[in-house]
Amino acid sequence: MGNSFMNKQEIYNYLKTKNIWHEITEHQAVYNMAELSQINIPYLQADAKNLFVRDDKKRNYYLITVKGDKKIDLKEFRKTNQTRPLSFASENDLVNIMNLFPGSVTPFGILNDKQKRVTVFLDKDFWESPNLIGIHPNDNTATVWLKPDDLVKIIQEHSNDIRIIQI
Repeated sequence: MGNSFMNKQEIYNYLKTKNIWHEITEHQAVYNMAELSQINIPYLQADAKNLFVRDDKKRNYYLITVKGDKKIDLKEFRKTNQTRPLSFASENDLVNIMNLFPGSVTPFGILNDKQKRVTVFLDKDFWESPNLIGIHPNDNTATVWLKPDDLVKIIQEHSNDIRIIQI
């Protein structure tokens, strides 16, 4: 894997260095929203669900980050956002592009996207109270809570496209 990819500790260091307010909840590894609901986490309503998808030509990759309780209809999403037909990206793509493994998908993976291939779609609802978003630090044994504005800045600074949309 080499040191060019950010792991959990490096994400924490990055947030500290940048002086970004955050809170960390360490927990057992979770692979889906149902498992997460078994854990005592502080801001359940701010927790994110992340879908890594690609278009039918494998040209465009998208990370769709929504509130955890939402269902995403990819056909509907495609219409609203004018993309080509979408399907889930393979585990291979996930590892190669963001150095993440299934169950650990997170917007922080964007920091590993060397070629800036991934466009992020972020659910507008994260700006509602408590104005937080909970995402994995490239590892599913913790959740990091931060302000959605700060997350947007992190992604913009890395030069990936980010769009804030109503999902």
